[in-house]
Amino acid sequence: MNKFDEFNLNPLIIKSLDEQGIVEPTEVQQKVIPIALRGDDVVAKAPTGTGKTLSYVLPIIENVDRESNKIQAIIICPTRELVVQICDVFKVAVKYYESFRVAGLYGGQNLERQLMFLRKKPQVIVGTPGRLLDHLARRTLKLQETKIIVLDEGDEMFDMGFRGDVEKIMDACPRQTTQKLLFSATIPNAIKEIIDQKFSNPIEVETTIQG
Repeated sequence: MNKFDEFNLNPLIIKSLDEQGIVEPTEVQQKVIPIALRGDDVVAKAPTGTGKTLSYVLPIIENVDRESNKIQAIIICPTRELVVQICDVFKVAVKYYESFRVAGLYGGQNLERQLMFLRKKPQVIVGTPGRLLDHLARRTLKLQETKIIVLDEGDEMFDMGFRGDVEKIMDACPRQTTQKLLFSATIPNAIKEIIDQKFSNPIEVETTIQG
């Protein structure tokens, strides 16, 4: 019995999780997935290694319209390594979906290759702040239909000086209709300011247990 069944996820997702031996949610997954599925904003204080990636990947897969060619979810994270890791988690979870497309955008990767990914009309974008802003400036990235924003490892992004970039990307998305999720090991004042300014009655979750 796969305990992810309790979230009423698509059986195709459960099948993929079963094949990976992922059968029991970690603490952060248990807390975040139900909130994210119903569309509420989330602020999760969770260190690396708690399984936080899957806690937003699964709700995104469930809530995205796979028949649409519009970008509906954007995940902003600090490093190319994390972009690749998140894209890999998506690929595993949607193994049995025919029409779910994810594009990873980060510095150091061939720009023409990224444009090729964007021409395939992904529903989900995972990227680093600088490269996302670059595509916005080129008008090769359009976020007017985006309904979910995830900030992953928020404290690390802000420590690296990406606060202004993150705010610009968030401002390019429709403010009133967008669900926002933040994952961060710590919640410094700069992040509290972003939460106050841009989140709507977020539900706070905290976990220290690694899974």
